[in-house]
Amino acid sequence: MGVIKAAIGDGVLTFMWVFCVSTVGTLTGLISSALGVQALPPVVIFITTFLIFSLVFVFSAIGQVLGGASFNPTATAAFYAAGVGPDSLISMAFRFPAQAAGAVGGALAIMEVMPIQYKHMLKGPSLKVDLHTGAVAEGVMTFIISFLVLLILLKGPKSSIVKTWLLAMATVTLVISGSAYTGPSMNPANAFGWAYVNNCHNTWDQLYVYWICPFIGAILAAWIFRFIFPPPPTKQKKA
Repeated sequence: MGVIKAAIGDGVLTFMWVFCVSTVGTLTGLISSALGVQALPPVVIFITTFLIFSLVFVFSAIGQVLGGASFNPTATAAFYAAGVGPDSLISMAFRFPAQAAGAVGGALAIMEVMPIQYKHMLKGPSLKVDLHTGAVAEGVMTFIISFLVLLILLKGPKSSIVKTWLLAMATVTLVISGSAYTGPSMNPANAFGWAYVNNCHNTWDQLYVYWICPFIGAILAAWIFRFIFPPPPTKQKKA
């Protein structure tokens, strides 16, 4: 029952995340226009970072309310590989499909409610280079964000606000860096949701670039993190 509850929580949270995070580009444009700062890239980037910060802060709280729900399969895998968290291979086998299904629902929902003049801004991650270059890029970026997530959350500052701001800055930096390669996604569920909308969710390119390589990157990041910061030895009870 606990596994099913976790999967449902993941599905709900991922639905909400994809629905909300897909509006960041539109909101950044609207706010930049209202403030007259479209020609000032640093200010535009700050606006995007603040929006991501706000979403991550709110969704972290919602995730806790939902019993530790997650909207990113690679994050779940990274914490498992790092030896942190209660997950098992069985629980992840239920959670990952739920996250993918939630992402599909979120992408379809935002496409329905977004005003028509802004729908052209709803673009999921897409491959902009050759297949292998894109796969390596997505794997490397997922490696970096996974390591940073572990480092910031487990070894970073105590303040949740500072942690969230660091995560937002890291995310925006990688999104800008990877925009010419794969989008990027760094979240297989989010990529799957938009691939489903675009009817390319069942292709080898989608599986290779946005699932296989990101999972490899996330797990490698977790193993390296665990090597650098080994968990404390388990104390054995004396008989």
